[in-house]
Amino acid sequence: MILNRRQFLYTAAAPLAARPAPPPNFVIIFLDDSGYADFHPFGNPAYRTPNVQRLASQGCRFTNFYVPQAICSASRSVLLTGCYPGRTKLVGAIGPGARGLDPSFATMGQVLKTAGYRTACFGKWHIGDQPDTRPNVRGFDESCGLMYSNDMWEFHPQHPEAYIGKPLQFWESGKVKIARMTKEHQPMLTTWYTEHAVDFIHRNRKDPFLLYVPHSMPHVPLFCSDKFRGRSGAGLYGDVIEEIDWSVGEIAKALHRAGLDGNTLVLFTSDNGPWTSYGNHAGKTPFREAKATSFDGGVRSACIGRFPGRIPAGSVSHRMFSTVDILPTLAHLAGARLPSDPIDGLDVWDLIAGKPGAKNPHQYYPFSTIDRLEGVLSSDGRWKLHLPHPYRTLVRAGNGGQAGVYRQARIELSLFDMEADPYEKTNVISRYPEIAAQLQTWAEQQRRQFYD
Repeated sequence: MILNRRQFLYTAAAPLAARPAPPPNFVIIFLDDSGYADFHPFGNPAYRTPNVQRLASQGCRFTNFYVPQAICSASRSVLLTGCYPGRTKLVGAIGPGARGLDPSFATMGQVLKTAGYRTACFGKWHIGDQPDTRPNVRGFDESCGLMYSNDMWEFHPQHPEAYIGKPLQFWESGKVKIARMTKEHQPMLTTWYTEHAVDFIHRNRKDPFLLYVPHSMPHVPLFCSDKFRGRSGAGLYGDVIEEIDWSVGEIAKALHRAGLDGNTLVLFTSDNGPWTSYGNHAGKTPFREAKATSFDGGVRSACIGRFPGRIPAGSVSHRMFSTVDILPTLAHLAGARLPSDPIDGLDVWDLIAGKPGAKNPHQYYPFSTIDRLEGVLSSDGRWKLHLPHPYRTLVRAGNGGQAGVYRQARIELSLFDMEADPYEKTNVISRYPEIAAQLQTWAEQQRRQFYD
């Protein structure tokens, strides 16, 4: 049979028109202890962050993004499982030899692999270093990096004795590549993670993928490569942030060169607020307190989302959502089935995409420190209730990589209007007793479910 030109065009075009859109790719850049104001346009630091600024101009800057616990391991487990620390019981920051996240909790990598995704984790893992809790058996096809924080080594500034006989190791896809990290190795961490990420993008440009880049920096001890040392003019912390910004740029360029810009969701945020005890080696936040507290200086992180054509470019959103929602949201976009066991996060894609009239599907978000429930925040982001609890507050900051001094303080039952008072200064519980009562009810629900 011979087709004329008109018939051929029709026959060839019909399958193309009916072809479904390919599944989106996902890139999550997750910093360690970065302050809310460490990058333009969230703050106005004395160093340059043009790549993060460009990412924001191409997507949305989210001003009310939260983590449920402002400590390393707990925060990472929430992102990867969609479950609160109260459910997984992975709290605080675990050390070498800790079992970590129970394998019964599926990770983001495992969930997306069921939908045909290629998966990679290049950076700090910190949710378990045992054979059944490492990234290569927890849903990630490729991985490299540290199993825990880069200060958990023989050169720890306060407690080196805790790591005697426990060398900090660099792993790659289930095997130890560097048996003992030294001060000569650490400056290369940001570069190594970035090189692996760029290579992964180019090799997997024809397949849907999840690329998770949990940087070790700017957690202390601070290190940057020679190409960035002294470059910022704003001290070592500025150098480290400029190198992270470079990394963001390299990943963005790799996506562009692979022709994947239009089908990739990029999320950029931090696991918690800054570790202000380290003074000039720590980031900045405008909010009250910092890392390891339930005040906004600890649990509120800068966040940018870019997805051309799906997230409005150059937009700013004050709608609230949390790391607990990332897994179900990505699963929704990928068409992946969520774990059969309950998770706590919910799909918030309509919020992220800026859909008019979109509402947060939660009633509230809880906050905890270690194994203590400390407060709840209404899902519209306005009302925050602190339960009575102790917390650490900084007396004197350290300098040059040395820790400062904390004292223990205590907050009694307190309600804050976060729209009028985002710095949590004025307790308005006597003015709004009915709102406080509702938040107390939600806190009690959370306590009975996970903390009894």
